[in-house]
Amino acid sequence: MATGNINVSVENIFPLIKKFLYSDHEIFLRELISNATDATLKLNHLVRIGEAKIDVGKPKIEVKIDKENKTLHIIDEGVGMTKEEVEKYINEVAFSGAEEFLEKYKDSDVKESGIIGHFGLGFYSAFMVANKVEIKTKSWKDEPAAHWICEGTTEFTLEDSDKSERGTEIILHINDGEEEFLEEHRINELLVKYNKFMPVSIKFGTKEKELPKADDAKEDEKPKTVTVDNIINNPDPAWTKQPTELEDADYKSFYRELYPTQFEEPLFHIHLNVDYPFNLTGILYFPKLTNDLSIQKDKIQLYQNQVFVTDNVEGIVPEFLTMLKGVIDSPDIPLNVSRSYLQADGAVKKISSYITRKVADKLKSLFNNNREDFEQKWNDIKVVIEYGMLSEDKFYEKAQKFALYPTTDGKYFTFDELKNDITEHQTDKDGKLVVLYTSDKDKQHSYIKTAEDKGYKVLLLDSPIVPHLIQKIEQENEQKVSFVRVDSDHIENLIKKDSEQVSKLSDEEKDKVKESFESVVPKEKYTVQLEALDSETAPLMITQPEFMRRMKEMQQTGGGGMFGMGNMPEMYNLVVNTNNTLISDILNTEDEETKSRLIKQSLDLALLSQNLLKGEELTNFVNRSFKMIK
Repeated sequence: MATGNINVSVENIFPLIKKFLYSDHEIFLRELISNATDATLKLNHLVRIGEAKIDVGKPKIEVKIDKENKTLHIIDEGVGMTKEEVEKYINEVAFSGAEEFLEKYKDSDVKESGIIGHFGLGFYSAFMVANKVEIKTKSWKDEPAAHWICEGTTEFTLEDSDKSERGTEIILHINDGEEEFLEEHRINELLVKYNKFMPVSIKFGTKEKELPKADDAKEDEKPKTVTVDNIINNPDPAWTKQPTELEDADYKSFYRELYPTQFEEPLFHIHLNVDYPFNLTGILYFPKLTNDLSIQKDKIQLYQNQVFVTDNVEGIVPEFLTMLKGVIDSPDIPLNVSRSYLQADGAVKKISSYITRKVADKLKSLFNNNREDFEQKWNDIKVVIEYGMLSEDKFYEKAQKFALYPTTDGKYFTFDELKNDITEHQTDKDGKLVVLYTSDKDKQHSYIKTAEDKGYKVLLLDSPIVPHLIQKIEQENEQKVSFVRVDSDHIENLIKKDSEQVSKLSDEEKDKVKESFESVVPKEKYTVQLEALDSETAPLMITQPEFMRRMKEMQQTGGGGMFGMGNMPEMYNLVVNTNNTLISDILNTEDEETKSRLIKQSLDLALLSQNLLKGEELTNFVNRSFKMIK
């Protein structure tokens, strides 16, 4: 038996491991299973290149709990280690066996073996949950087995072992207070979380499997069962295959495997596959999305060589794509580092740009190949596309080819198509193209009808980031295009032409009308605005100025706009049509009480048309209206 000290550059590495290496103790199982996987994949590679002339069969990893002895066992059938290799890879912490193996065999396509080789001090994470760790290991070479024991100090013992089977067994003597890692349900939960798609089969206990009934079996005869290994992982997930090997049904099946509680199928998928200048594979799915920008329950999962790392992919995936679902797998993404480090990492930036480009290319392809289907899916995917246009300049450029602008009558235009369609009728007297839009077809129906009666197109833009997006579109078009919500003014003011209506009232009469309305209408909420409109146009209209409303909405949906606007009270314009006969009637009414009642009734009707009449004001209006028709 030999004893010695672990070769580390600090007096005791274990407190550092427990405090700083990993913030979450449960990670230890991921690390140890990853090491076992590496050992297995190394052996497969050595056999494949003819260096190890042995029959490996179908090696697996086994996890066992021994509650009585408070131990957790991780057993593999991989390359194993000699005493010298234990000295080198376990005691000399600075070396990573997987990384050295990759270097040694770099010219023999070893990277195709999927060896992880990135987890560094992963083995020592065992001491986060164990006060004593044993390694029993036998190399594939014809050499004696070794038994290594360490009790959480830099001292260890190394002796011969009676282990006869090839591979390594790690035995963790679980700490007091960490007994959760001796519970079957907890270990199963961690294996499924971190190792669901590991490339080597992982056995955790056994299960009963029903055998098919014989053809002549009676209907009420119970099927026979057989005990089989409980394999908790799928070693060959869809993203590890070539797109040519997969049908649409395979992608949908994998989606259900990733998200068992998702009942709606994804709209479409994007298969990522690149090996230069970085390695990246994965499958992203576009789920049906609503206008709700809240955190999605099921997120994109990040893997490294089929080992689950995190579902917090901010900094790796562009922010607008975090609303998608699926898997990204890359050995080039550093583990266990801060988000700020990730965002500054060169490889990560390239990966992010690549993913953005692939998503844009896929959307363009879907649009070009089946525009009708793309239009039908627009409402389910528009939030991602609009958010991407707002946050990523390169995506904004690409999106010009497929981003859609629906109208209130159910037609869809790209922005270039829209400009071509409306330029003739919706260019104002100063040469600016005015794009009219509504955020709510029902609430703004009367304004929409007025605009459409004049032959104008009205877009339906109802996602929460529209105020930000149209601001960007206006800037990109150098302010030659103006988006105006259809209820922000009367139609003649929205698209000003050279011709102007003449008022039937004199200046003196207009002053009297304004004075009468201002004596009844609350000044803190409404600005009275007299306009000479068509005599058939409504006598009163409630409008909300585009600039003020947009700045307020931008502040309320995540910044932008003008500071402090988000908390400002709602302000409206009360547009009084001086050419409508009702306004002349009000002007000529001598009884002040009757005049006030007419103004109040007219104002309430205008408010009611915009769903702005509420509470006590609505009750009073209803009671007053009943009295008037008695």
